[in-house]
Amino acid sequence: MRTKLLILISLFSAQIFAQKYDDFCKSVFVHNGDSLFYRVAFPDNLEKGKKYPLVVYLHGIGSRGSDNWRQLIHGHKFLKNKDLYNKYPAIVLFPQCPKTKMWTHRQKKNVNGKWEFNFPIKEKPSLATEMTNMLVNKYLQQSYIDSSRVYLVGMSMGGMGVLEFLYRWSGTYSAAAVVCGAHDSKLAQNYCDVPIWFFHGDKDRTVPYKYSMQIYENVKNCNKNSKYTLYKNVAHNCWDSAYSNPDLLKWLYQFSK
Repeated sequence: MRTKLLILISLFSAQIFAQKYDDFCKSVFVHNGDSLFYRVAFPDNLEKGKKYPLVVYLHGIGSRGSDNWRQLIHGHKFLKNKDLYNKYPAIVLFPQCPKTKMWTHRQKKNVNGKWEFNFPIKEKPSLATEMTNMLVNKYLQQSYIDSSRVYLVGMSMGGMGVLEFLYRWSGTYSAAAVVCGAHDSKLAQNYCDVPIWFFHGDKDRTVPYKYSMQIYENVKNCNKNSKYTLYKNVAHNCWDSAYSNPDLLKWLYQFSK
């Protein structure tokens, strides 16, 4: 009886939690029998004939699934300040990576209590990444999207995904924000023309900040507009600080192709 009660409470809590995101339009993108669930945020007042920037938000590993709301648990914080979002309106896509997939082909192993990452570059991107790219291209065909102002934001696994997208399709994006992310630092030369703002906590043991720092050290030599913010005494959840930074949207939107 106790177990059943706990299950009912858990399901009820999840339903209430999901309902708080009803303002984000729910949709699904289907291609060759595969489905990519996603949410999309629109400005409160879409002006006819006006073109808006497109922002693609990539969530972390804990938000994978097919419920089409977990990707907003941290993702909605990016738009939490309504006054700021109204000042810098955009169309924002929140794709949800399936439970068994990732935005990259990342491999990891524990070496003496510390995570070591490897990012093999295979011929094809992961299915979730490939379908998200197709979804982005679909939105770029819409008359209300400014294709010269397309931005990437992602945290943790999603921060890794941002760098994966830039490696594969850097020509699409005008600027990006990588929050506690990582990738192969040798690939930085492939997206030298895209300004990136890196955020990381110096106490992060899940994704050590050395990975994003190594990438930044390579990127800053070929793109002077890139920058790095290292939060002192902050662990993996540096997204709380990054997404509350009032300069993030302003910084992103100053760049265009």
